[in-house]
Amino acid sequence: MNTPQSREGNVIRYAVYLIGYVMVFAVVKLVTRKSPLRIWDLILFGLITAMILLFYIYRFNREQRFFSRDFQLPWLGNMSTVVLLTLVITATRISLSYLQAYHAISYYDFELIYLKNESNNMFWFLIVAQGIILPILHEFLATGFLFNYAFRTNTKKAAILGIIVSGVIFSVLNFQSSPLLLAVEAVYGMLYAWSYLYTQTIWMPMYLAIVSGVLTVIMI
Repeated sequence: MNTPQSREGNVIRYAVYLIGYVMVFAVVKLVTRKSPLRIWDLILFGLITAMILLFYIYRFNREQRFFSRDFQLPWLGNMSTVVLLTLVITATRISLSYLQAYHAISYYDFELIYLKNESNNMFWFLIVAQGIILPILHEFLATGFLFNYAFRTNTKKAAILGIIVSGVIFSVLNFQSSPLLLAVEAVYGMLYAWSYLYTQTIWMPMYLAIVSGVLTVIMI
């Protein structure tokens, strides 16, 4: 029960982490549904976010000590891969924004909220919450903790299955009402999972998820 090699312990731990994420997500919804933004809601967001983020970081770093790794490529160790993936994220986000502008696909739920309550304060809050905080938490849950618990086996089958499951979890964590956007987020989630397996460091998928999140907010 006390190590990530315990199946029962892993289920309990992952459930606790999910509860923490739901708390942050709920506070984000609370803040964005009130216009103008209220200072006490922002303080609550800051406190809950700091608590959950620090908890995730502590637990993830602690669990890494239980596993030996064949290698760990610095996430900037292959600059061409970083640049290529950044360009892919940027190009696809611009394309999605173009399709949204012509009503070919739906807007994200938080984009619809912003369009109803446009303000500088709301924009910057979304940059922090949707562009940075939630993507970081997504990667801990959909990639870091997931592969620690369920897909540590060094086989191609485990890697492929892990990437698919990671993409599905990433999509579900985004809670979008549009099936098409859920599919899009699943593809992004699988890309982030692949980058994690490629570098064996959580920093790469977090960086890509933040780039994607910030671009999504900027191009509302």
